[in-house]
Amino acid sequence: MAAPRIPNTARKVLGRLSLPERTFVADALRTETVGGVLLLVAAVAALVWANIPALHHSYEAVSHFHFGPAALGLNLSVAHWAADGLLAVFFFVAGIELKRELVAGDLRDPRAAALPVAAALCGMAVPALVYTLTNLTGHGSTQGWAVPTATDIAFALAVLAVIGTSLPSALRAFLLTLAVVDDLFAILIIAIFFTDRINFAALGGAVAGLVVFWLLLRKGVRGWYVYVPLAVVVWALMYNSGVHATIAGVAMGLMMRCTTREGEESSPGEHIEHLVRPLSAGLAVPLFALFSAGVSVSGGALGDVFTKPETLGVVLGLVVGKTLGIFSGTWLTARFTRASLSEDLAWADVFAVAALAGIGFTVSLLIGELAFAGDAVLTDEVKAAVLTGSLIAAVCATVLLKIRNARYRRLCEDEERDDDRDGIPDVYEQDDPAYHLRMADIFERKAAEHRRIAAEKAAAARHGLQEVPGGAGEEDGRPA
Repeated sequence: MAAPRIPNTARKVLGRLSLPERTFVADALRTETVGGVLLLVAAVAALVWANIPALHHSYEAVSHFHFGPAALGLNLSVAHWAADGLLAVFFFVAGIELKRELVAGDLRDPRAAALPVAAALCGMAVPALVYTLTNLTGHGSTQGWAVPTATDIAFALAVLAVIGTSLPSALRAFLLTLAVVDDLFAILIIAIFFTDRINFAALGGAVAGLVVFWLLLRKGVRGWYVYVPLAVVVWALMYNSGVHATIAGVAMGLMMRCTTREGEESSPGEHIEHLVRPLSAGLAVPLFALFSAGVSVSGGALGDVFTKPETLGVVLGLVVGKTLGIFSGTWLTARFTRASLSEDLAWADVFAVAALAGIGFTVSLLIGELAFAGDAVLTDEVKAAVLTGSLIAAVCATVLLKIRNARYRRLCEDEERDDDRDGIPDVYEQDDPAYHLRMADIFERKAAEHRRIAAEKAAAARHGLQEVPGGAGEEDGRPA
């Protein structure tokens, strides 16, 4: 006798999130969106400041003003402090986000992690390939292959906030997780490919500082006055080692504990992230944008973006490479893992989000500075290409998302509906008998109210007929 067949429950790609995960994603995206709007404002301010002739000199003077202890190798320009110092705070938050995803989020489950990891890898490999082929064909420099590989989640979410789309939480979570994985690989690219020289003594000191940082966390030592000075020392040693200083921020973020213990409402990592994220999104990243996005924009400069192989490769990598890479990675993962797309979504939705991920800003600008550090003119041209490609990707994504916005609005209304008014959306209570009993009671009360109204209306109608002279159906007291 054959063994009974076990029904095959296909896993859904981009299905509805659990309620706790949905709440976390909503809170994280709300903060990222505010930071993204500030980022947009800072980028526009930088372009205005750098392109008004009367103000251009002051922008250059402020950007290149040096300060800091020269004896410690830290006499840096304002722009350099923003790129290497303030961005370390941004990468510290990114490290905590990555740690949380690895231990408590989607990335802890290998099956669930396969989708964003594959999408992120393809979303970085294809833009790099597009850039490389463009420059090999046009006899340009392949040094900037990594520039179009990064997605700026804050900028992307700022675009979502501006166009007001009701993107379903599953797609927003996919975009957030994708960006976290994207940040991880961008960090590895910076650490591996953009480290020219290594001072092993300084690197050893940085590693020793990180070990002390980890031991203090393990011992449960508390107090910002302990960790902040130690973090500054680790950052300074990492900077002088030749490894990009932002790696120190990532390493410390990954050391934070992001799981809760008995009696804790939130983990230390989540608590620190909640405290530091406003500093990152509200100050560090906008200031970096202010001193990195100030490139000269003119008709000739914009024309060069589409004629030089280096800049054209960046634009095509962001607009074409990111979209095709993320979409193909998602589709191939779904195809070969026998997973099916959620019934609420279509592949057009995934394509639109993939186009949105073509918005590269913070990390792309940073990699552009590192890749062409010896050529100031080409660095500015690549920055202009990053801005141009991001703008084109934003416009394309806006059009695609607007086409589906009515559908998204209905999905969001379904996710938010709370007819029993218990504070939990109804869609998460379908398996709870108490929910159905509450709804039955609500409908019974409504039915009783409608029966009462119907009885009153019927009684009123009969009373009205009795008061008509001559009775119904008669005219002037005579039969009709």
